[in-house]
Amino acid sequence: MKFKGLLAAGVVLAALAGAVYWSEKTKDTTEKKPEADGPPKILTIPEAQFKEIKLAKKGAEPVMLSKIGSQWEIVQPASLHADQDSVNSVVTALASLTSDRLIDEKPADLKTFGLSAPSEEITIGLTNNQTKVVQLGDDSPTGGTYAKVAGDPRVFTVASYVKTNLDKSPKDLRDKRLLTFNSDKLTRMELAAKGQLVEFGKNNQNEWQILKPRPLRADGSQVDDLIRKLKDAKMDTTVSDADAQKAQAAFISGTKVGTATLTDSAGAQSLEVRKDKDKNFYAKGSAVTGVFKIANDLGQGLDKSLDDFRNKKLFDFGFNDPGKLQIGAATYQKSGDKWMSGPQQMDSGSVQSAIDKLRDLSAASFGDKAAGPTIIDLTVSSPDGKRVEKVAISGQAGAFFAKREGESDIYIVDPKTVEDLQKAIAGIKAEAPKPAKKS
Repeated sequence: MKFKGLLAAGVVLAALAGAVYWSEKTKDTTEKKPEADGPPKILTIPEAQFKEIKLAKKGAEPVMLSKIGSQWEIVQPASLHADQDSVNSVVTALASLTSDRLIDEKPADLKTFGLSAPSEEITIGLTNNQTKVVQLGDDSPTGGTYAKVAGDPRVFTVASYVKTNLDKSPKDLRDKRLLTFNSDKLTRMELAAKGQLVEFGKNNQNEWQILKPRPLRADGSQVDDLIRKLKDAKMDTTVSDADAQKAQAAFISGTKVGTATLTDSAGAQSLEVRKDKDKNFYAKGSAVTGVFKIANDLGQGLDKSLDDFRNKKLFDFGFNDPGKLQIGAATYQKSGDKWMSGPQQMDSGSVQSAIDKLRDLSAASFGDKAAGPTIIDLTVSSPDGKRVEKVAISGQAGAFFAKREGESDIYIVDPKTVEDLQKAIAGIKAEAPKPAKKS
């Protein structure tokens, strides 16, 4: 009896397993099949096959886009750089064009749908020299727009957003950047402002340095900030023709603020900025035609002098801790995670406090000459010994001056900064002896 019960249970389990298997198999097959009553595709074209796009809207001049190499360009009604993201959104919309529904497989009269004389035609030129033409007609009373492909009798409706994605003017599709340089390949930047020309270039460590009017250390964050503002500068293509003429007039009569010239692997581009009496800024560049009103932060970014871009830090070791410090006659050497002065282990916290003050040591301004005797001699060496920075601080009558070895310029240092540094140096102490273990 027990055997028969086990046999029956096994048969039931096998049947259940088979049912689950066929259920899952049927489910997988069903999921792979498209819905029979789903909205049909109007076009399916790999994006890589798009070579040209012509947008012809009734009552407007056609817009012709051509792919040159890997970049889209506007070739009609004028030769303009295209905004790649904007054009690619058009390509994406056309590459997989899905209808809302099929209206009529063989309409007797296309005029009913506004397709006998379409309101817009989009002609797609492909790499295999074939052509596809999408036609848009009237808006449907139930929503969406009537559409068809030339040579295919079927009439569909497409969603309103599809029509919006394809209804683009040259202003919508053009590259709106005032400067088109590649910041990753930037090698030079010149700024003519405040009656002076400042030239920046990269050193062997890929750090910005001031080359003109004389070699100086640059504040990389200030240089990068200006480059970012120049890269992000865009024209407003929604302004009216009247406002564009006002901008032109304001630029002509405005006061010159400065001109930035940037050089990358493709060559040099420049942007001149002027300011009107109401402190509005306008720019005219070499990369695009016209004058454009720009954001105040870009105008103010160009309205700077040499000292605004100078590195005010006395030391360049930044976030990397040094391997050796020389403060006057005292020398501190890093050994593993310990600081040593000769055979004496030093209190790491007190040495680190002095390092932090050296890292923060900055000029309040710059001068031509120092005064008073030297009160602190400082030498900071990197762990590998390749970077050695020497700074001498002098003072007189409450004023303090610093000079880096190899530079003629003087850094004027705030007295409180020097006082804090002196306290940190005075606080460097030996490691406290560990208490003897009790026996």
